[in-house]
Amino acid sequence: MWGQKSLLSKLLNPEENHDFMNMGKETQQRPKVNVSSYIHFLLSYKNKFKEQQPNAYLGFKEFSRKCSEKWRSISKHEKAKYEALAKLDKARYQEEMMNYIGKRRKRRKRDPQAPRRPPSSFVLFCQDHYAQLKKENPSWSVVQVAKATGKMWSTSTDVEKQPYEQRAALLRSKYFEELDLYRKQCHSRKNFRVQRRGRPESSKRMDSV
Repeated sequence: MWGQKSLLSKLLNPEENHDFMNMGKETQQRPKVNVSSYIHFLLSYKNKFKEQQPNAYLGFKEFSRKCSEKWRSISKHEKAKYEALAKLDKARYQEEMMNYIGKRRKRRKRDPQAPRRPPSSFVLFCQDHYAQLKKENPSWSVVQVAKATGKMWSTSTDVEKQPYEQRAALLRSKYFEELDLYRKQCHSRKNFRVQRRGRPESSKRMDSV
């Protein structure tokens, strides 16, 4: 939570975070990490708020609350615009990282037993249309294909989106079931290790025989 708040503060107040904006500068500047659909919405909302109320001031906590309320109230069609931007931003970042030769940050190792997060309805739509778009436009880059897919999604009707939303809902339901089981297993393993640490060495040796 603190990490997310810190990131949002830096995104919302770039003029106060010169070091953050220049973070990772080397011989070749590190590509900026892509952000989520909500962050794209938040930055857009911030700009509109400043235009409409240039003299108003909102603390970070109050502004975050207003953004969260506004995000929950907008339609799926409006959200699709920001989801498309996030998809495009991710493709941009991946393409730039392919050409980046500077220092790379070490990624935290993922537990191979942990369930993978399910794709959203938009990602499922992209997966279904990516190959066809690439076939029809072989010279297009990943970014161009992602942009075209995002435009297709934003102009699709609710009826056209429904199969993808249903698939996403089923995958989400399955994911949470697997996640619940995974957490219980992790908790059991943790309790076992704690109990084992508290037992005498002779008892541990008997278990290993």
